[in-house]
Amino acid sequence: MNRRTMLRSAGLGLAGAVAGCSGSSNGDGSGGETSGDGWAGGTNVAMTDSLKFEPETLTVNVGDTVTWKTVDSVAHSVTAYEEKLPDGAAYFASGGFDSESAARGAYPEGSVGADETYSHTFETAGEFPYFCIPHESGMRGTIVVE
Repeated sequence: MNRRTMLRSAGLGLAGAVAGCSGSSNGDGSGGETSGDGWAGGTNVAMTDSLKFEPETLTVNVGDTVTWKTVDSVAHSVTAYEEKLPDGAAYFASGGFDSESAARGAYPEGSVGADETYSHTFETAGEFPYFCIPHESGMRGTIVVE
């Protein structure tokens, strides 16, 4: 099993495990909001046909795993801005790339299609800005790790 298949399988399992926990809305920006389809919330981020990450900013704890899911039909990527990551933080990108330039150069490899997921565990505190390669001009988000 290659890394992409493993991540996709792990993400689907996690999505199913937390699906029942994502219905609350606390409005404080800590990830309790839900998208229109009820999927985003907790440590989940929805990627939509309106070219948005929902929520745009998500606050999680060190050690939490965030799962992104394409909830509509347009494929997206999850690609960290490498130069903006906290010192010592692991790089992340859908497709398992080890650098931003590798992710950009290989796209559309690493795209997350309809109903597919990508997951990353955050082990370092700080702000993690990221974007969708084909929709970068407007589709950006931030994971805040406390």
